Amino acid sequence: MGHSLSRRQLLLSAPLAVALAACGDRRSSGDGDDAKLKVLLRGNGPDPDSVDPHKARSMEATVVLRDLFEGLTRLDHNAAPIPGAAESWSISDDGLVYTFRLRPNIKWSSGEAVLAEDFAAGLRRLVDPATASQYAQVVGAIVNAADIIAGKKPVDSLGVAAPDESTVVITLATPAPYLPGLMAHPSCAPLHRPSLAKLGERFARAGEQVSNGAFVLAEWLQGSFIRVVRNEHYWNNAANRIDAVKYLQIADENAELRAYRAGDLHLTAVVPRGQFDWIRENLAAELHVSPQLTTYYYGFNLDRPLFRDVRVRRALSMVIDRERLASSVLRVGELPAYGWVPPGIFNYGSQSFDYEHTPIAERIAEAQKLLAAAGYTREKPLDFELRYNNGEVHTKVAVAVASMWKEALGVDARLAGVEFKSLLQDVDRRDVDIYRLSWVGDYNDPYTFLQYLKSDFGINLPHYKSGAYDTLLTEASRQTDIARRRELLEAAERTALSDHPLIPLYFYVNKHLVKPEVHGWYDNVMNVLYSQDLELVPKSATR
Repeated sequence: MGHSLSRRQLLLSAPLAVALAACGDRRSSGDGDDAKLKVLLRGNGPDPDSVDPHKARSMEATVVLRDLFEGLTRLDHNAAPIPGAAESWSISDDGLVYTFRLRPNIKWSSGEAVLAEDFAAGLRRLVDPATASQYAQVVGAIVNAADIIAGKKPVDSLGVAAPDESTVVITLATPAPYLPGLMAHPSCAPLHRPSLAKLGERFARAGEQVSNGAFVLAEWLQGSFIRVVRNEHYWNNAANRIDAVKYLQIADENAELRAYRAGDLHLTAVVPRGQFDWIRENLAAELHVSPQLTTYYYGFNLDRPLFRDVRVRRALSMVIDRERLASSVLRVGELPAYGWVPPGIFNYGSQSFDYEHTPIAERIAEAQKLLAAAGYTREKPLDFELRYNNGEVHTKVAVAVASMWKEALGVDARLAGVEFKSLLQDVDRRDVDIYRLSWVGDYNDPYTFLQYLKSDFGINLPHYKSGAYDTLLTEASRQTDIARRRELLEAAERTALSDHPLIPLYFYVNKHLVKPEVHGWYDNVMNVLYSQDLELVPKSATR
């Protein structure tokens, strides 16, 4: 991606031994101005799947991409949409046309102007079948998006336009009150067209990627770290008090805690449950726990004949004691999940399985009858593999759930822990029976969860197909009456829950450790925190 870094950024791209030292270290940039480099060391779990904003899908990728790219909007400290690259927007009376006005003089990290057409081009690339983005359907409300994704209409027919260099007009086929929040998601990032034209799919590589956010991608050492440096052309660069961010990609929660305690991290991605009591006792002032819009689930491969029988799926879900999981295995405030949409979503009442309040003994008795009716007994047990990505919590949950299945139903669940990227590849290839994943809300609206199970959604990993469910979502998407939309969406969730295409286990809470020298930290249900909003202040400094 042909762009030149400033002299200051080149210095920040120097070898790690020079540019990045221990937590809190502040070194001269070496350019004679006595400036002190502020490098944020941020835990970020396993490696992202990609840093191409239109192709990435993992939570770890999103953390990095929110720092690299700025959409038309961004999220405030409460996860509500506020102006980003666009300084304002207006909505037509029928809720179908959104007009965004770009800020004056916004630039790419290369110094070129960011134009309205760059945002239109980004959205077109997202829905282009050639991109094969599994996030394409997230913008399905835009005129012609669904037909373009299906290959029925040309990409340039998408309902986005740039009538001038500073105006982006998005026309919807159906009302989507969540659109401003959605525009903050990295999948809706603008496209630096010259880079893609020159480099093709290499345009997202470190050292070549051109971005419009507060930082620029400088280095990615797979399995170790990603490093980004200040984008001095960013419109709000003067307010950014961080010179660089090093995301430590540490999949093991205990290893991340060790790095944090050793001073190699300013903040963690997670908190290991096995150490939670010790942390609460010894690091209480640095511990942050808050609700999060994320559901942890086990998905069925519905392509397998074994799981096409809803009696089997219901039985496996019924015998899981989610309260025991939360209190004895998880132990850091997670909520048992008897539904798919987490609590806390704007203007929505989360739904539940019909057996949520049935005593566990009665649930087990019914589940045994269901399995027997489906042809499985202790003499002829149900047998399958449960695959999950390696990690303390995933292993503990898998062991606990497999034990519940065995004890209640005689089920033989073989446990298989793999690396996260391998898990995603296995699920995509349909080379799984039951698998562990989670779904993180992309915006604060129930549709971000309910769309996941729509038959034509690219990340509908169970491959759930229900005409009744799709019809309810389609009808809801046409509503301008907010109350009626809510009724239809709640009915859709109930429909899916009765079909058991997956097994929700618990709703997440955000869990982070944050060093005292990190100022500006905030919690929200989306677990979105932009590095540019933080500041590193030495412990000795007075405020």
